Amino acid sequence: MLQLTKPLILASNSPRRQQLLREAGFEFTVKVKDTNEDFPNTMPAIEVPAFLALKKAEAFKEELDNQIILTADTIVVVDNDILNKPKDAIEASLMLKKLSGRQHQVITGVCVMTKEGTQNFVDIANVFFRELTNQEIEYYIKTCKPFDKAGAYGVQDFIGMVGIPRMEGSYFTVMGLPVHRVYDALQPFFKIQ
Repeated sequence: MLQLTKPLILASNSPRRQQLLREAGFEFTVKVKDTNEDFPNTMPAIEVPAFLALKKAEAFKEELDNQIILTADTIVVVDNDILNKPKDAIEASLMLKKLSGRQHQVITGVCVMTKEGTQNFVDIANVFFRELTNQEIEYYIKTCKPFDKAGAYGVQDFIGMVGIPRMEGSYFTVMGLPVHRVYDALQPFFKIQ
């Protein structure tokens, strides 16, 4: 395990973020606070994930002592529209049809907060979908139930495996945590062996 000088708290219920952080070698605990995820209508899409990640971290500000709080938020953007988590199968299907045969952006915002300071940044990946058939979309929604995923898909799931011929940027950003950027942000807290 990578040793840090302060305890790391991942403020996310996302099993994918937890898996990525664990596989990168970090020891952490998970603690989540309900946070209002509203943002100003006029805010450019590229700023939304960092804004929300910071909002999630600030929920811990009052009780922050000697810990590092790590938060993240991921959005999918196509035609300047933000595709959030779908409410149901109908909305998921509409989102996937909108992404089918096109390029879109996945933007993940990250916040690393300590008592001493805050780092807040975004990482962007361009994702290219091939044309998806109605049968593939239906099968995916029925078997993977992507209702907890922005844009109604997980790059690591069936639809990502068969429907994404290429991407520009980090696979892990699309999964929800740009591990390379998180690693860099946490480096000042690495214990010298």
